[in-house]
Amino acid sequence: MGLGQEGPDGGSTPRAPTPTAAAPAGSSSRFSPVDYAVFILLLVLSVLIGLFHAVRGGGQRTIRQFLMADRSMGCLPVAFSLLATFQSAVALLGVPAEVYLSGTQYWFLGCSYVLGLLLPAHVFIPVFYRLHLSSAYEYLELRFNKAVRVCGTLTFIFQMVIYMGVVLYAPALALNAVTGFHLWGSVLALGVVCTFYTTLGGLKAVIWTDVFQALVMFLGQVTVIAVGAAKVGGLGRVWNVAAQHGRISGIELDPDPFVRHTFWTLAFGGVFMMLSLYGVNQAQVQRYLSSRTERAAVLSCYAVFPFQQVALCLGCLIGLVMFTYYQEYPQPPHQAQASSDQMVLYFVMDILGGLPGLPGLFVACLFSGSLSTISSAFNSLATVTMEDLIRPYFPRFSEAQATKLSKLLAFGYGLLCLGMAYISSKMGPVLQAAISIFGMVGGPLLGLFCLGMFFPCANPAGAIVGLVAGLLMAFWVGVGSLMSNVNAGMALSPPNGTSFPLPGNLTAAAMTTVLASTTVTPKPTGLRRFYSLSYLWYSAHNSTTVIIVGLLVSLLTGGMRGRDLNPHTLYPVLPRLLALLPYSCRKRLPCRDRSQVENGFLQPLPAASPGALPTPIRCRPTRSPFLATPSRFTRGEELRPPCLPPSAPLRSSSTPTLSVLQELPCGPDRCLTPGKMSNGGLHAFGEDKVGTGFQRDSAHQAASPTFVLQETSL
Repeated sequence: MGLGQEGPDGGSTPRAPTPTAAAPAGSSSRFSPVDYAVFILLLVLSVLIGLFHAVRGGGQRTIRQFLMADRSMGCLPVAFSLLATFQSAVALLGVPAEVYLSGTQYWFLGCSYVLGLLLPAHVFIPVFYRLHLSSAYEYLELRFNKAVRVCGTLTFIFQMVIYMGVVLYAPALALNAVTGFHLWGSVLALGVVCTFYTTLGGLKAVIWTDVFQALVMFLGQVTVIAVGAAKVGGLGRVWNVAAQHGRISGIELDPDPFVRHTFWTLAFGGVFMMLSLYGVNQAQVQRYLSSRTERAAVLSCYAVFPFQQVALCLGCLIGLVMFTYYQEYPQPPHQAQASSDQMVLYFVMDILGGLPGLPGLFVACLFSGSLSTISSAFNSLATVTMEDLIRPYFPRFSEAQATKLSKLLAFGYGLLCLGMAYISSKMGPVLQAAISIFGMVGGPLLGLFCLGMFFPCANPAGAIVGLVAGLLMAFWVGVGSLMSNVNAGMALSPPNGTSFPLPGNLTAAAMTTVLASTTVTPKPTGLRRFYSLSYLWYSAHNSTTVIIVGLLVSLLTGGMRGRDLNPHTLYPVLPRLLALLPYSCRKRLPCRDRSQVENGFLQPLPAASPGALPTPIRCRPTRSPFLATPSRFTRGEELRPPCLPPSAPLRSSSTPTLSVLQELPCGPDRCLTPGKMSNGGLHAFGEDKVGTGFQRDSAHQAASPTFVLQETSL
C-alpha cells in the first residue's frame, strides 16, 4: 500500500492501514489496581526527590540555590533534564502516530539535532555563561536596554502560561477517553505534586526528578516495543511489513517549503526549531547556567544528542510496531475512528492490557513527560519573573525575602497551571490553537537573540520593532492556516494538518490528523498557499523576519551611534569564519599577528608593563562591524583588533570606527564580564562604580581591562 493521495500542502495524505486478521482476545481497556499503584509510585518518588533537596544542606536558602541549583550541577543530570523537558507527553503520543500514518520520513528530523545542538554549545552557551546570567533575558538588557529585556520576558511568560495548562490537560483527556483513567484526578494529582516539589526543592529538585522521569520514559517505551514486537514476530518482521506497505520512507529531496515533510524541511528547517528550544529558551538556558563550569554546560549539550536520537528511534519504532500489529489484528470500529492522540493509547491497552502493571508503567512514562515539562515551566517562569520584573524595580529585597518570594511565585504558577487546565477543558476546538501559540512565539524570540548577538549595529528600537513584526508574522501565518483549514471544510487543526503542533520543546514531533480523507484535494493558491508553509519552517521564517526588520529599523535610526556596546554580548562571527580558512589563505590577511584568527577568537597582545595605560582598541576602517568584536582574552593582557596594519590610522572620518569609552578593571579572581548586583541591576564584576576615561588605580595595575565600546559612526 502506498502512502496515499496528494494533500493540500503538496505532500502525501496518508491512508489508514487495512488490517487482515481478527483481534486477539483478552485485551483490557481498563486499569487494574496494580496499574494505579505504579502511577501513584511515580508521584510518591517525585515528591520524595523534592523533599530530599528541600532539606539537604540546610534547604534552598538563597536565590542562587533555589533558582540556579547553586551552579553546581554536572553534565549528565543536566543532559537528562534537557531531554526530559524536550520529550513531553504530547511528543510521546505524537511521534508514533506520525510514523503509523505517514511512514518514517519524520525520522530524518534527527539530522537537525547535529547543528541544532552544536550551535547552542559553541555560540549561545559561551556567551550566556560568561555573562553570569540567571535569566536569558538579562542578556537583552546588557545588549540593548531594559525595555527590550521586559518585552522579551513578557513574551516568554505569555508563551508559557498559555501552554502549560494545555500540556497538562490534553494528554489526561486522551487517557481518560481510552482507558477511563480519572480525568480530573490525574490532572489534580500531577499539578499538585509538580507544584509541591518545584516549590520546595527548586531547580535542583526539578533536574533530579527529570533524571528519574527520563529513565521512566525510556523504560515505558522499551516495554511497549518489546511486548509489541514479540506479538508480531520480532523487529525484523516489523521492518519487512512496514517496507511492504510503503511505511519505510526514502529521502525526499523536494526543496518546496510548502511540502509538510521533506529531507530539507526536517534536516534544516528543524535546525531553527532546535535553536529556538536549545539556544534561547529560558527553561533550557537555565539548565546550562546551573552547570558548575562552562565546560560542563557544553558537555551537557553534547551528551543530550545521543539521548535524543535514542528517544526519536524509540518513538518511530513504536509507530512501526503499531502499524505491523494492526496489519495482523483489525481495529474495532471505535478505534479506527479515533483521533491521532488516542492511537498509541489504544495500542498500548491492546498489547499490555492482559499484563497487570505494564499499562500503569506506560501511563507513568506518559505523565513523566508532562511532569518534566510543567516543572520546567514553573521554575523558569518564577526565575524570569523574579530576576526580570521584580528585583530590578525593588532592589531593597534581602536575600531571604527574595528566596521566599521566588518560592511563592513557583507556587502561584502551579495554581495558575491548574486554572489554565480548567480553562483548556472549556476551550473546545480552540484548544489546538492554544497549543500552536507556543510554537508561534519561539521563532521571534530566537530572532531577537540572534539580532543582538550577531549584528553589532542593531539597536533597541530595531530590536523592539523587529520582535513585534516577528510576532505579527507568526500569528498571521499560524492563525491564517487554521482559518484556511476551517474555511476549506477541514477539521480544525494547527498548521499543515497537525493535531498537536509540538511547539518549542514540543515542536520536535508532529501529530497528524485523524485518518485523513483519501479524496484528492487541489493544491491551494494565493494566500492559502502561503498559509500551507511547513510548520518546521515557522521558526526560520519568523526569526528571519525579526532580523531583517530589526536591521532596517536600526540603520534608519542611526545604529548604535552614541550608545554603549558591551563586546561580551557579541559573538565574533567573522574571526570564527576566518579560522576555517586554510593556513595559506589566513597568512595573507592584513594582520600584524595572524595567530589572532587561528582558533576563531581574537588573541591578546603581550601583557603591558606595570603602570602603563591600556592601549585603546583600534579598528581597521571597514564596513563590516564584525572585525571590531573583541572576544576571549586572558587576565593581565590587553586586546587588539583582528586586522590592524601597523600603519593604520586610529580614526578615519569617512569610515566606521569604535572608540574606547570606559575601562572596567577586574581583580585577578574575578571574571571579565558584566554581572549583577544583589538588587538585580547590572555592573562589572570587581567595580563598585564605573568611571570614564583611562583610569587605573594601583590596586588594579595587574588586572586586565574590560572595554565598553561605542560606535561613533555607521
